[in-house]
Amino acid sequence: MPLSEYEQRMLQQMEQQLRSDDPRLANTLADKPRPDVRRLSLGVLLFLLGLGGLIGGVATSYVWLGVLGFLAMLGGVMLAISGPRAAGGVRGRGAKRAGGPGAGTSTTTPSSGGFMQRQEDKWNRRNEERGR
Repeated sequence: MPLSEYEQRMLQQMEQQLRSDDPRLANTLADKPRPDVRRLSLGVLLFLLGLGGLIGGVATSYVWLGVLGFLAMLGGVMLAISGPRAAGGVRGRGAKRAGGPGAGTSTTTPSSGGFMQRQEDKWNRRNEERGR
């Protein structure tokens, strides 16, 4: 059931108040992507097919079928746990901070990029704290 105009206005006011009171919490809540059910179910299906291929390869001594089953299982898991591709592209190095090497690190927020980008950000922060 859709919200009435009054309810929509109240919801917008509450969201604005949350953003002004605690912007860090608002950003954390806003950045949570919704799970893609189709991607997850396709990944689980591919995993189960790969498991069947792996068991079939072991049972029939067809090594190629076992390897193919394993690769299908791996692909299914990767498909199920990976998020949707970002439309805006990946941010370049240093795009997070505009202040340069002397900028404070307490105002920076964690990157919403991929695993490698987060690891690189952690590495850079650690080196900045040590004075390198």
